[in-house]
Amino acid sequence: ENLIRPIVQKTGNACLQALKDAGLSPEDIDEVVLVGGSTRVPLVRAYVAELFGRAPHCDLDPDQVVALGAAMQADILTGESELAEDMLLLDVVPLSLGLEMMGGVVERLIPRCSPIPAAQAQTFTTHVDNQTAVDIHILQGERELVGDCRSLGRFKLTGIPPQPAGTPRIKVEFMVDADGILRVNATDTATGNSMSVDVQPSYGLSEDEIENMLESAIDNAETDVDERLLIDARIEAEQIANQVKKAIEADAAMLDDGEKEQFEALLKELEEAMNGRDRQRISALSHRIDEVTAPFAQRRIERDLQLAIQGKDAGDVAKELGISK
Repeated sequence: ENLIRPIVQKTGNACLQALKDAGLSPEDIDEVVLVGGSTRVPLVRAYVAELFGRAPHCDLDPDQVVALGAAMQADILTGESELAEDMLLLDVVPLSLGLEMMGGVVERLIPRCSPIPAAQAQTFTTHVDNQTAVDIHILQGERELVGDCRSLGRFKLTGIPPQPAGTPRIKVEFMVDADGILRVNATDTATGNSMSVDVQPSYGLSEDEIENMLESAIDNAETDVDERLLIDARIEAEQIANQVKKAIEADAAMLDDGEKEQFEALLKELEEAMNGRDRQRISALSHRIDEVTAPFAQRRIERDLQLAIQGKDAGDVAKELGISK
């Protein structure tokens, strides 16, 4: 029992992950049924009872249950089975599929255990002014950071018209077909330019490797989330700082007395915070800068609105704003 205990405990991780995926706790389970020859081992039964807080159901012949299940599956695969009317067996995505985002974090598009075929689309944008290409890096795994996930491939979407950061709209579609082949397509919605690639997520990946990746995700969940939140806070702070700096440079004449000094002092404090690891401080300073610069931003908006409606009658303005009858 001492020799096999580490192996038996590995099955506990799989059970806990299955419960998590289903949004359940051990208390929500009505019955734990043991199947397979190894469930005759006393240690296995004792461990299951400890894990789920109740004695498992052991009245079935564990070998016969496996044989019957295999026979039923074979019957369904003939295409003429009456069982198919009452049973639906689905292949699922074994590990989450996603993209690399700014800062080296992973954005999941198709979560693990999604039934195959599966499809999901999401729209992204650029992070840098006048960016004319985006690199699409496809990843597989449950960790939050790119370096801890498996790279499946990458391609580049080019021909994006130069625009301010945040303006372009890049639609990325993930589609997993019945054979488990993943097609990733990226399209610039403004020009219609698109690129795509096909990959086989399960290629070269053994059951043990999948299990190890899941266990690693469970073991590092807390530190991974903390690191991702820190990266997200830094990226948001960087975007706010860049926007404020551009606004000051473009419309310095619109600043009230003392505003420039106040903004620059806060920006300096924010940059210092971004070099540290206190994400609460980074987020608080970002929020503070948003609040303090709001009157300046409002004045700029009002100025732009006046320029936009200059020389136009009320009907034209209403039509442009989409409020005309």
